[in-house]
Amino acid sequence: MSYEAVIGLEIHAQLLTATKIFCGCSTAFGAPPNAHTCPVCAGLPGALPVLNRKAVDLAVTAALALGCEVQERSVFARKNYFYPDLPKGYQISQFESPLALGGGLQMPASVGGRFVQLTRIHMEEDAGKSLHEGFGDSDRKTYLDFNRSGVPLVEIVSEPDMRSAAEAALFFETLRQILVWLGVNDGNMDEGSLRCDANVSVRRQGETTLGTKAEVKNVNSFRYLEKAIEYEIGRQIDVIDHGGRVVQETRLFDAARGTTHSMRSKEQAHDYRYFPEPDLPPLVVDEPRRAARAALLPELPDARRLRFIADYAIPEYDAALLTQTRGVADYFEETARSSGNAKAASNWVMGEVLRNMKERAIAIEAVPVSPSALAGLIGIVEKGTISSTVAKDVFAKMYDTGGAAADIVAADGLAQISDTSSLDPIVQRVLAAHPDVVAEIKAGKDRKFQFLVGQVMKETKGKGDPKLVTDLMRAAIGV
Repeated sequence: MSYEAVIGLEIHAQLLTATKIFCGCSTAFGAPPNAHTCPVCAGLPGALPVLNRKAVDLAVTAALALGCEVQERSVFARKNYFYPDLPKGYQISQFESPLALGGGLQMPASVGGRFVQLTRIHMEEDAGKSLHEGFGDSDRKTYLDFNRSGVPLVEIVSEPDMRSAAEAALFFETLRQILVWLGVNDGNMDEGSLRCDANVSVRRQGETTLGTKAEVKNVNSFRYLEKAIEYEIGRQIDVIDHGGRVVQETRLFDAARGTTHSMRSKEQAHDYRYFPEPDLPPLVVDEPRRAARAALLPELPDARRLRFIADYAIPEYDAALLTQTRGVADYFEETARSSGNAKAASNWVMGEVLRNMKERAIAIEAVPVSPSALAGLIGIVEKGTISSTVAKDVFAKMYDTGGAAADIVAADGLAQISDTSSLDPIVQRVLAAHPDVVAEIKAGKDRKFQFLVGQVMKETKGKGDPKLVTDLMRAAIGV
């Protein structure tokens, strides 16, 4: 009998603030252990939390962009549990009265076309980090780093609406793109600023009752999330088919083996003994504040992709690639507007610009060729001043020196040779040097023709007008 997977995700996103959620300690990654701590985030007696306004603004921004209903009044609560890296013995989170409710994401037809609903978005502080490896006595001791303790998070909880591992991975990827686009989160999963827990259960086709779920904890890549869910679906089906019972538990994914393994039994909400945080008043986000944040929302990736297709007549593939990040989308659009040639702008950004970014491991903001400078290069190619081949060399020099395209072309004598009197003697020399190739072309072997054109371009160091060279060559051979 066939089974159906039921999947919900809980995504923890670090808010892109300079300081922690309840104190002034830095949130910067990579500091020595316990360098970014104070009595508040270390949980020392008598220290009182003060809510970070910027964190609230970022959380509200994310909620509005995802179509959630931001609650005018939300309440922080103490989530009580013992873990060595939780210095207070509880985590300040939200429970009964979260920041936002509802919302969701429309998934593409390729993964089912469902609208995946969100249950809630709530704010909370992160815990510290337990270090089990890397020390001489790691076989006997665990070390604790509280730098992350108190880092501001939003937890984005979906309904169990997803039915495949691929759909869940794409949901996570799409959500990451939106959060980074908004400037809410940096998207750096390697540093732990974006993490995902997957709640996975299976049921027989046609059933409506949910099966017992297992939570796969702290998966930090799209590929690993997909692999972890695929394994977990198969494991649960195998348990049921052999007469066993799926246990509600928290599991970890072993990336090296591609398997999940049990970590601990899964707690219920009442196990955490939630109660309102007595040291923080209710959070009030009134209508004027919500409206102010809504007014600052940028055009989101999907909307911009569709507009690029409509306004610039570029293919869907190009538009999707150009809207992977907001910075790249801005760079393309400014180049397209400045040059008046959207297709050329698209080709240059998807080609040389993205290639250089990848090779140098830099963001679009660090690219030294500005959109207006790239538009200038596109302009002189359109005029026929240089060929597209030479243009790539000019772009490389613009990248290295910061010079303008026209100045580089003039200084290096790269202007395209476009007069017959200069090119015809070169064509005649090439033909005289390759009589055997000319004979083959006259005999009908046209594929040899480009070899001769290439020889002329080589002799002109790529500066010959390709169309004129081709015309002169054909006239001289008589084909």
